[in-house]
Amino acid sequence: MTDVYEKISELAKRRGFFWPSYEIYGGVAGFYDYGPYGVLLKNRIVEKWRDFFVRRHQDYVVEIESPIIAPGIVFEASGHAEHFTDPVVSCLKCGRKFRADHLVEEALGISVEGLSLEELGRIIRDNNVKCPLDGGELGDVRVFNLLFRTQIGPYEGDIGYIRPELAQGMFVAFKRVLESMRSRLPIGVAQVGRVGRNEISPRQAMVRLREFTIMEMEYFIDPEDLSGNCPFFDEMAGKRLRVQSYTMKVKGEEPQWLTLEEAVESKVIVDKCLGYWMAIGQEFVESLGVPAEQMFFMEKGPHERAHYSAQTFDQVVKVSRWGLIEVAGHSYRGAYDMSRHMAYSKADLTVFKPYKEPVLVKERKVIVDKGVVGRLFRDKAGEVLEALQAASPEDIESYLASGSPTIKVGGFEVPRGAVKIVEVEEKAWGKKVLPNVVEPSFGVDRVVYVTFEYAYREREGRVILAFPRDIAPVQAAVFPLVENDENLIAEARSLYKTLVREGFQVIYDDTGSIGRRYARADEIGVPAAFTIDYQTLEDKTVTMRDRDTWRQVRLPANNVVEALRKFLKGEPLDSLGTPFK
Repeated sequence: MTDVYEKISELAKRRGFFWPSYEIYGGVAGFYDYGPYGVLLKNRIVEKWRDFFVRRHQDYVVEIESPIIAPGIVFEASGHAEHFTDPVVSCLKCGRKFRADHLVEEALGISVEGLSLEELGRIIRDNNVKCPLDGGELGDVRVFNLLFRTQIGPYEGDIGYIRPELAQGMFVAFKRVLESMRSRLPIGVAQVGRVGRNEISPRQAMVRLREFTIMEMEYFIDPEDLSGNCPFFDEMAGKRLRVQSYTMKVKGEEPQWLTLEEAVESKVIVDKCLGYWMAIGQEFVESLGVPAEQMFFMEKGPHERAHYSAQTFDQVVKVSRWGLIEVAGHSYRGAYDMSRHMAYSKADLTVFKPYKEPVLVKERKVIVDKGVVGRLFRDKAGEVLEALQAASPEDIESYLASGSPTIKVGGFEVPRGAVKIVEVEEKAWGKKVLPNVVEPSFGVDRVVYVTFEYAYREREGRVILAFPRDIAPVQAAVFPLVENDENLIAEARSLYKTLVREGFQVIYDDTGSIGRRYARADEIGVPAAFTIDYQTLEDKTVTMRDRDTWRQVRLPANNVVEALRKFLKGEPLDSLGTPFK
């Protein structure tokens, strides 16, 4: 029996939504094309994400665009050059490579996410796991880095990488965004764009790709102002989330429903902002046609989280072929990224936080006898002074307390008599803080697939894609009742052009019976169909048909534009015209 995934894949290819790339050359795993209707659907989903995460919060969230290639130093600072890896294992017989953890999970039906290479290798040996293609023995489990490496320009050594996520572009641009917008926290920086991950063995169609689109937002917060970091938290009061903490997962307990406040107050979710954006994420996916009961937030354990994360929840949705798939990750990244980029770039990424009133503060400072340094180090004196000023008072004090005759900084040895620590009292107008970061990140292609699957219906031998009206790739269809009547065709063409001029995505079809044309429109998810019949020629009225109910109403042709706008926003069909039988 053909499962839903197979039906969706066939329909998506036949009707121009999506299909494997490079088919005429045999295809390449992990790459997919979007067809004409797929592009429209994808773009509407992206625009809806912008509505939820950017436009609704435009006082605090802005959108930028950064390059898809970055110099190697960016990913050394981010930790991706070291940590962005997956375990790989090779068949000793055929030479094919597989992602070791996925191979074990498929063969044994157990979760091994986050286990070490040694633990994976032991499980493979102890359970006699073989190559799924030819039954060959498997070799040692090794590390494989998922970054796509490239060279920037003609010079060898100028190494760059295709970004595996959007976050680093937003971290690196943070100071510019802050200066050009708010100059205070909190502030969100959003981005939509293509990324690349050199997956070992992608075998899950749109669910696991080597090149894909991400919708991501980095929400920068003051780590000392836990009450003011999420100014819209109360707007989501009472919102119920289905959450499975890591402790619950280990115990085998089912996800539980918690209000947003309960989840934060009980520390199941460690931060108000993280909880808020999770709630927005749930509303967003619900708006795409996925019931809340078919998704939940699954917390990753310490050994499962990415290297930058202090807490991460995967937003997972149930699908027919693979069970639960992740459509988004919601992470509390803390100050990891900002501190790393400060250390590697030497740029100041802190934010000045003004006090309401100036305060007197005592501060210890390093005082240097510049005359002594100048005489001893001459042309190197500037470097020595810079190194001493960069050193903390605590470091200098440790040298002085040790009795050492010199203080070692920046590769220089400075006589202890040239340096001293003094305590001064100064008026402070504020302080610098290093922002912490909360991140909601959605994989567009997975969201497209989930939306497609939950829209799929079969009724009386027909296929219907019941997309939510506001994201339907084509918004309306216009049909003359019969295909050879020039008067009906002229009226239908006129209505079609009117709708196109008003900005709607519309199809016109005059081929075949009216029933077949309705069926073709249903199959690509067109919410409304307008039919020009012989009564139209008499009284200038048309019929409007609802894709989901197949019911129709009659309305004046000059009301069609307004009626369609209302219908796409959710207005019921009956309120737009008189019943048609």
